Amino acid sequence: MSDAQPAAVRPDRVTLLAFLALVLIGGANAIAVKQTVAELAPFWGAATRFAAAGLLMLLIVVLTRRSLPRGRSLLGAAAYGLIAFAVSNALAYTALRDVPAGTAMVLIALTPLFTFGLAIAQGQERFHVQGLLGALIAVAGVGLVFIDQLSADVPLFSLLLILLAAVGVAESGVIVKWIPRSDPFGTNAVAMLTGTLVLFIVSLVAGEPWELPTQPATWAAIGYVVVLGSVALFALYVFTLQRWTASAVSYITLLMPLVTVTLGAVLLGESITPSFVLGGAVILGGVYVGAFLKIRPARSSASSLPECLPIDACAEAEPKSAQAEPAGA
Repeated sequence: MSDAQPAAVRPDRVTLLAFLALVLIGGANAIAVKQTVAELAPFWGAATRFAAAGLLMLLIVVLTRRSLPRGRSLLGAAAYGLIAFAVSNALAYTALRDVPAGTAMVLIALTPLFTFGLAIAQGQERFHVQGLLGALIAVAGVGLVFIDQLSADVPLFSLLLILLAAVGVAESGVIVKWIPRSDPFGTNAVAMLTGTLVLFIVSLVAGEPWELPTQPATWAAIGYVVVLGSVALFALYVFTLQRWTASAVSYITLLMPLVTVTLGAVLLGESITPSFVLGGAVILGGVYVGAFLKIRPARSSASSLPECLPIDACAEAEPKSAQAEPAGA
């Protein structure tokens, strides 16, 4: 494995551009979602997004003659879709009606820490003091952000929904580790369409109006989250992983909130207070210590993007010199 790393450690210009595109596209996702929930009901808005994205992903699978997951992989992909795309996005879309996009992304950046905690609880990883230290630092940052947002009349319930959404993405990362390896595009197609079905059912039960947008800005936002924020984002993620290390690419989790906060201030007029900046910095610092600092073994699926979780099939096999080795179970 170490023999393949030198080429990956020094990414070329194309790889760096792809990484930058990942950060920018992922960071703008919350801005686009914020626009959609301003007009559309949250469950309906999330369902339409992943219905379109899932069908596009399925089309890619068919056109490129990739394989869809079967057996345990199929069940795992469905479970991953239920948690990552249905539950987490139902919570996030609901919360984003009240929570600023920048705040949401800063809190969702806690996903890698939640992933480590859940992985330890479910026997996938052993306890590490570094993870606990990072969590304690991040908790202090969360407290500062909550105090700042509550003073700005952001509902506590909505802030808690964002944290629960991050926990959902983290749990789906644990689920991914249990799934037998399968093609990442096929896995994502099944997961997105599974989440879509559940979201449509929840929307129907909740009595949401199934209406098409009337505002051009909403149509633009939907197009963005479907084409760029879901399908292109995942394709770029896989492309970058094939040319760089998973641990390096995972730093998008720490960089995307910076993009979201900046765009939120410029495009949506979201306020940036000193206390929020301090709290956000402490949160990201805690995530760095607990999940990224090179003291503990790296975890390739520690990501805050549900679209980019089923990466094991490509992340561990991409170095050309390693592809001759058979994949594990």
